[in-house]
Amino acid sequence: MRIAVPLVAAMLVAMPALPAAAQDPVADTIIRNLTRGIRLPAPGSDSVTAPITPLDTQGPVQSATTDPGDRPAVSLMVTFATGSAALTPEAEVLIASLARAFAAPELANARFRIEGHTDTVGDGSMNQALSEARAAAVRDHLVHRHGVAPARLQTIGYGETRPLVPTADERDEPRNRRVQVVNLGN
Repeated sequence: MRIAVPLVAAMLVAMPALPAAAQDPVADTIIRNLTRGIRLPAPGSDSVTAPITPLDTQGPVQSATTDPGDRPAVSLMVTFATGSAALTPEAEVLIASLARAFAAPELANARFRIEGHTDTVGDGSMNQALSEARAAAVRDHLVHRHGVAPARLQTIGYGETRPLVPTADERDEPRNRRVQVVNLGN
């Protein structure tokens, strides 16, 4: 047994490091969503179409979006302190995965629109301002904490105007409180 431990340790050291996204399944899921239908260069060939794969509909990354469909997009269940744009620790972990996805070769040269969305609880103008502030908070975190170039990111807030799940006014719906990321291309 004493020989096995050093042997395993030596094998682990000799193994090549995996790409950041391969070590982060959330980043990998974000990449798959943000490259759907885009023709990407593949090693040894001219291009391939990024596969559309079944995705987890219960996790922090949702393939369902309110984007018109002309660009790949993903909905992220970024959590904020109630009624504010302050990121929770869980949100910071999710945004770190987003930053790793942005650094992947498939997305390294792309630009993105970060969209803030709210549910229908509260005043419409308050929700509009909150969605704008939340989109800006995600952008700022990506830029200042993860080194994403500001020129690659634009923000917009949609407030309660583009719900993922249609609801009546004043309805608490967590799936509508999200940040949607749209791949704008190079």
